[in-house]
Amino acid sequence: MTEERLTGEELARLVDRVFAPRPEDTAVAVLVDLPDGELADTPEWAARREMAAGWVRELRRVTAAGLPCDLVLYRNARRNNADLPREAWLHDPGMPLPATADDPDPGAAVPFAKVFDTHSILLAPTELSATAPLKLAAPRHGFRAATMPGFSADMIPALRLDYVEINRRVRHLADLLDRAAGAELEFRVDDGSRHRLHLDLRHRTAHASGGVLHEPGTAGNLPSGEAYIVPYEGELPSTPSLTEGRLPVELDGEVVLYRIRANRAVAVQSEGPVSRREAGLLAAEPAYGNLAELGLGVLGDFGIEPTGRVLLDEKLGLHIAFGRSDHFGGRVGADDFSTPEAVTHQDRVYIPALQPRVTVARAELLLADGTTAPLMRDGAWVVDFGP
Repeated sequence: MTEERLTGEELARLVDRVFAPRPEDTAVAVLVDLPDGELADTPEWAARREMAAGWVRELRRVTAAGLPCDLVLYRNARRNNADLPREAWLHDPGMPLPATADDPDPGAAVPFAKVFDTHSILLAPTELSATAPLKLAAPRHGFRAATMPGFSADMIPALRLDYVEINRRVRHLADLLDRAAGAELEFRVDDGSRHRLHLDLRHRTAHASGGVLHEPGTAGNLPSGEAYIVPYEGELPSTPSLTEGRLPVELDGEVVLYRIRANRAVAVQSEGPVSRREAGLLAAEPAYGNLAELGLGVLGDFGIEPTGRVLLDEKLGLHIAFGRSDHFGGRVGADDFSTPEAVTHQDRVYIPALQPRVTVARAELLLADGTTAPLMRDGAWVVDFGP
C-alpha cells in the first residue's frame, strides 16, 4: 500500500486555505525539532523530519514566484508545550538533515525571534508540541502558525476534509461554550460506577479551531476540528473556582479516578500501579493537576479514525486536559512547574478506541441565562448543528 503524501500542489492549496496569504506576508517557515542526548530519536520522528524537508522542497517548486519557504531546525524543548530554545538553524532542504541537535554549527544559529520576525506563516510538524509557545509568541511577532505535533502520513486524510462544514460546527460549539457558566459531565465506568464533574466556565472565552488561521497573531493545531475553553482557575480575588467532582481517566488499561477540587486534581482515589504513578506526579508537580481545557472535537463524525497521536485524536471527541493553560487564555504557565522539562499540557480523549472502559454518559452546558444545552449522551453528540 502506497503511503499517503502531500504533493506540492496540495501543500500550496493547504497554505492558501489555512492562511489566506496576503501581499504583506514575508515567508513560510516549516519548523521541526531535533533529538539530542536527552531525548533520543525514533523512526517516526526521523520520518517526520524528512517529510518536513520534502514539504519545503515541494513548496519551493510550486511557489517559486511566490512566498519564499525555509526549513527551520531547533533543539527539542524536552516536553510538550514547553518554551522553545532561544536559537534555531535555517537548513538547506536539499542537504542531508543533521542526526541530532548537537550536529549543526552553533555559530550558524539564529535567534528564534528573528525567525518569527522574518516568517509570517509557520507550519510546525514537530515531535513535541509547540502549540503553547507559538500561541504566546504569535501576537508579539504577528505571525500565524499551524502546529502539527506528532504529524504522520496517516493523518493526511484529515487535511482533505470539508473544513467549511467543520468550521461551521466548531463555531456553533464555541458559541455555546461562550454562553455557558458551567458544564455538567457524568462518566460511566465499565465496573458500573458513575462519576460526576462540574466544570466552572465563568470568566472565560471559548476558542474555535476550525482549520482557518487568517488573522495575524494567531496559532492553532492542524488538522483542526474542535472548540475549547479553559475552566475558570480561581485567580480573581474572593472568587474561587467551582470546578469540583471526580474524573475517571483510563491510562494503560487502568481507570485512574481523580478527586477534583477548585479546578485541581488534588488526590487519586483508585488503586493500582498507574494510580500510584499519577498520585506521585500530582504530589511532585501540583500544576500538572490543573484542569486546563474542556475540548469538543467533531472529526469523529466525519469518519476519521484515531492514530494514537494527540494532534488528531483530540479532534475526534470530548477531551479534558491537565497542566498548562496560559496558551489558551488560562493562568497556569511554565513558571508554575518545577523545571522547564516538567511543563506539560496533557489531553485525555473520551472515545471508545482510546478509553474503552470510560464513557461520557451525559454532558451538558449550563448556560448563563439559566437554560441547559445538551452536548452528549452515551458518547454521541446530541447537539443540533442545523442543516
